[in-house]
Amino acid sequence: MAIGVAVANSITGPWKDAIGKPLLENGRIDPTVWIDDNGQAYLYFANPGLFYVKLNADMVSYSGSIVQVPTSVATFGSGREPDGTTFAEGPWIYKRNNLYYLVYATSCCSENIRYSTGHPITGPWTYRGVVMASTGKSFTNHPAVIDFKGKSYFFYHNGALPGGSGYTRSTAVEPFAYNSDGTIPLLTMTNAGAPQVGTLNPYTRNEAETMALSSGIQTQPTTDGGLAIINIENGDYVKVEGVAFGNGAKTFSARVTSATSGGKIELRLGSSTGTLVGTCTVPGTNGWRTWQMISCAISGATGTKDLYLKSTGGSAYLFNVDYWQFA
Repeated sequence: MAIGVAVANSITGPWKDAIGKPLLENGRIDPTVWIDDNGQAYLYFANPGLFYVKLNADMVSYSGSIVQVPTSVATFGSGREPDGTTFAEGPWIYKRNNLYYLVYATSCCSENIRYSTGHPITGPWTYRGVVMASTGKSFTNHPAVIDFKGKSYFFYHNGALPGGSGYTRSTAVEPFAYNSDGTIPLLTMTNAGAPQVGTLNPYTRNEAETMALSSGIQTQPTTDGGLAIINIENGDYVKVEGVAFGNGAKTFSARVTSATSGGKIELRLGSSTGTLVGTCTVPGTNGWRTWQMISCAISGATGTKDLYLKSTGGSAYLFNVDYWQFA
């Protein structure tokens, strides 16, 4: 029941512990950070109760005392949490049009998502209502809200994938538009996700963990700080959505390794059993850390298509893949 902080030189990592100990340790969890217009960063956290503290400019320490936010029916609505309100856990704080939003989880099980608004960032807060009603296979549901390329997105989690439950949760996202008065509309869980906002360029290096969907795939850090997809078996695949091949790809190459006899990577379009445009043989490389570049000819990959990298071979782990590129 503590909050740590990790740092990296890239948003994709690799990450490392910044201070070698918890940033704060008072029996609470669920951190959310917002840097205000004047450069002051605030860390909100919760469960039980709601708290905030001012972060220093280094973002890995704080100054001043921890402040507990007063809760009431006016600030967080009437509910069955211990304080008589609807606030439970999982806060997410952000600012839009000079108004601060505090989105949070409540009412297990399964949790629903509600929100309050206020100004300044430390409140007072005014209860606004439900964002997402209780549904899904996970007993918790924690929120995040961001704007990206001019559109708004609501992130949450559920147990909708095969094997999903309260503890085996998956991340989901719904696009939405604010009401004209700045309120958030009632959102529902769907299986559609958000429309793709751009195509993927296959003619540059793409990390193998780039995927819209996968089956049977796991990841593992590489010695150079990246990630590789590993434990690949016969029939496993990665789907990459909206790949812009343009006038057509001629070759495919990938950085691979195999401590077994390897296998094949089938490049298919549309589905895991769709049009086969190329097959690359992955040889054994005498170890899982012995990397090798492979390549093969491609024919028929034109326009913008969903790409499937499907693995075929024997019964053991076949190979690992670090990155790939078309030409």
